[in-house]
Amino acid sequence: MRFEYLNLCCRHRDFAHKWCVLLQTQISIRIGNISHMTEKICIAVASHKPYRMPADPMYMPMQVGKALHPDIDLGPSFTPDDTGDNISCLNASYSELTALYWMWKNCDAEYKGLVHYRRHFGRHKLFEHNEDRFASIASQKELLSALDDNNVDILLPRKRHYVIETVYSHYSHTFDNKQFIEMRKILSETCPEYVPSFDKLMKSRSAHVFNMFIMSREKFDEYCSWMFPLIGMLTDRIPPESYDSFGARYPGRVSERLLDVWINTNKYFYVEFPVISPEPVNWIKKGSGFLLAKFAGKKYGKSF
Repeated sequence: MRFEYLNLCCRHRDFAHKWCVLLQTQISIRIGNISHMTEKICIAVASHKPYRMPADPMYMPMQVGKALHPDIDLGPSFTPDDTGDNISCLNASYSELTALYWMWKNCDAEYKGLVHYRRHFGRHKLFEHNEDRFASIASQKELLSALDDNNVDILLPRKRHYVIETVYSHYSHTFDNKQFIEMRKILSETCPEYVPSFDKLMKSRSAHVFNMFIMSREKFDEYCSWMFPLIGMLTDRIPPESYDSFGARYPGRVSERLLDVWINTNKYFYVEFPVISPEPVNWIKKGSGFLLAKFAGKKYGKSF
């Protein structure tokens, strides 16, 4: 599939149009951490604000949405997502996908991955407790050991289990289910071989979420080549600006579910790692939001 839609990435976003024009013509002179781009493994850490980053050199802090916030500079250790071939101007709706796109187009590491400033892959250590949560983040040695296994294609976070919900019913209760309905139509029209996996996932009670993964360069690029055109078609049919600022971020949420569809259709083998959050998770607030959505029809209006 071709990517003409990316050249018009801000056609629905007048407030960012001037930045798209600049991005199409700019010379990339601000790409930071260039040493990451050809290393054995490079993992982008998507962030929109200053935040502590893992010390391991395989991590590349990335400032997302830089084109929309040129006045915000997170410092020389952060690679801005508006350099090179990029879709930074879509960050208001694409969220961490602007970092994913940047890694696809501008990084040639043997293994490439994406995590978030608040979510990392954790170590496989039973009963380990560290006061410093960053000490529990998986090491380069542990990740590469898993990836170098000839049978492993992808590293993923552990599945989220909804227990009393299916993937589809949970999304319907918390967001706008017409996004899934329209995505199924797009799959049927463009790559129908993926529809059975999509239907199966919708009925499942668990899924890999967070847009966190590590893959070989070849599979990383293969996934992006498949996923980004689908999301582009979806945003053509359901403009993100038809929602409020929180709802407009739906492309990132839909793409989370597409990952399992792609993996299962292609029968790729994966290994799961625990998820480490540097910040304590408020499970009471998270759980109450989940129950209010299911039983009281109160859709999510913010992240938990």
